[in-house]
Amino acid sequence: MTSFVRKFYAALILLFLYLPIGVLIVFSFNASKSRASWDGFTLRWYEELLGNQMVADALSNTLIVASGSAVIATIIGTAAAFAMYQGLGCWEKRIVMNLTYLPVLNPDIVTGLSLMLLFIFCNMKLGLMTLMLSHTIFNVPYVVLTVLPKLKQFDKSIYEAALDLGATPAYAFRHIVFPAVLPGVITGLLFAFTLSLDDFVISFFTTGSGVNNLSIMIYSMARRGIHPTINALSTLLFLVVLALLLAVNRRLDSDRNK
Repeated sequence: MTSFVRKFYAALILLFLYLPIGVLIVFSFNASKSRASWDGFTLRWYEELLGNQMVADALSNTLIVASGSAVIATIIGTAAAFAMYQGLGCWEKRIVMNLTYLPVLNPDIVTGLSLMLLFIFCNMKLGLMTLMLSHTIFNVPYVVLTVLPKLKQFDKSIYEAALDLGATPAYAFRHIVFPAVLPGVITGLLFAFTLSLDDFVISFFTTGSGVNNLSIMIYSMARRGIHPTINALSTLLFLVVLALLLAVNRRLDSDRNK
């Protein structure tokens, strides 16, 4: 009986969480523009979506920002994690770790507003560049927190032995440390790409007029009324993010089993 109650409770939670998304996906194939009736199955809204130049531009901006910020954040985050692992004392690591957690716990609206004010103070024109910088900044802590556990699993004596045998720190890092932490680096890269792809609040504050990503475009379209193409676009965005999250979780599971 207790097992049944637990399973029933878990099913209710999952239903509560995913029923709205399920309705969204179903109505993206609805032939009617009405949200209250079902007039048959159609792919019309997906066809209109693929032929929409505004959507193509937003998709291009989204992929450029997500891939660029993910790569840069992965490089910076991996180097920062290695510096924390190798060059800091115990109390210094605690201070730096708390500073690393702070952007993760900080509300997105505070981060977005502070970045916008920083760019304005520095006389930077809001646009694609500021959007990429913002995504890079908020992605770095996630990469650090993904790579650092792999470094803690690494046997530090192997790196020190390489240095004793005459290897430079850069050579030892490239050929010994980096291959050992590569699964964590790839996970951090996928995680950063997913977060960038999914972000709205920080993007809304740090992008300029005429530069949209998919999340901002969906918001702009929704303000003019819910059109079925919004359902189709939201469905595609959800499926892409879901696929990336499944890839991240699968890699994390494989890392734990090693």
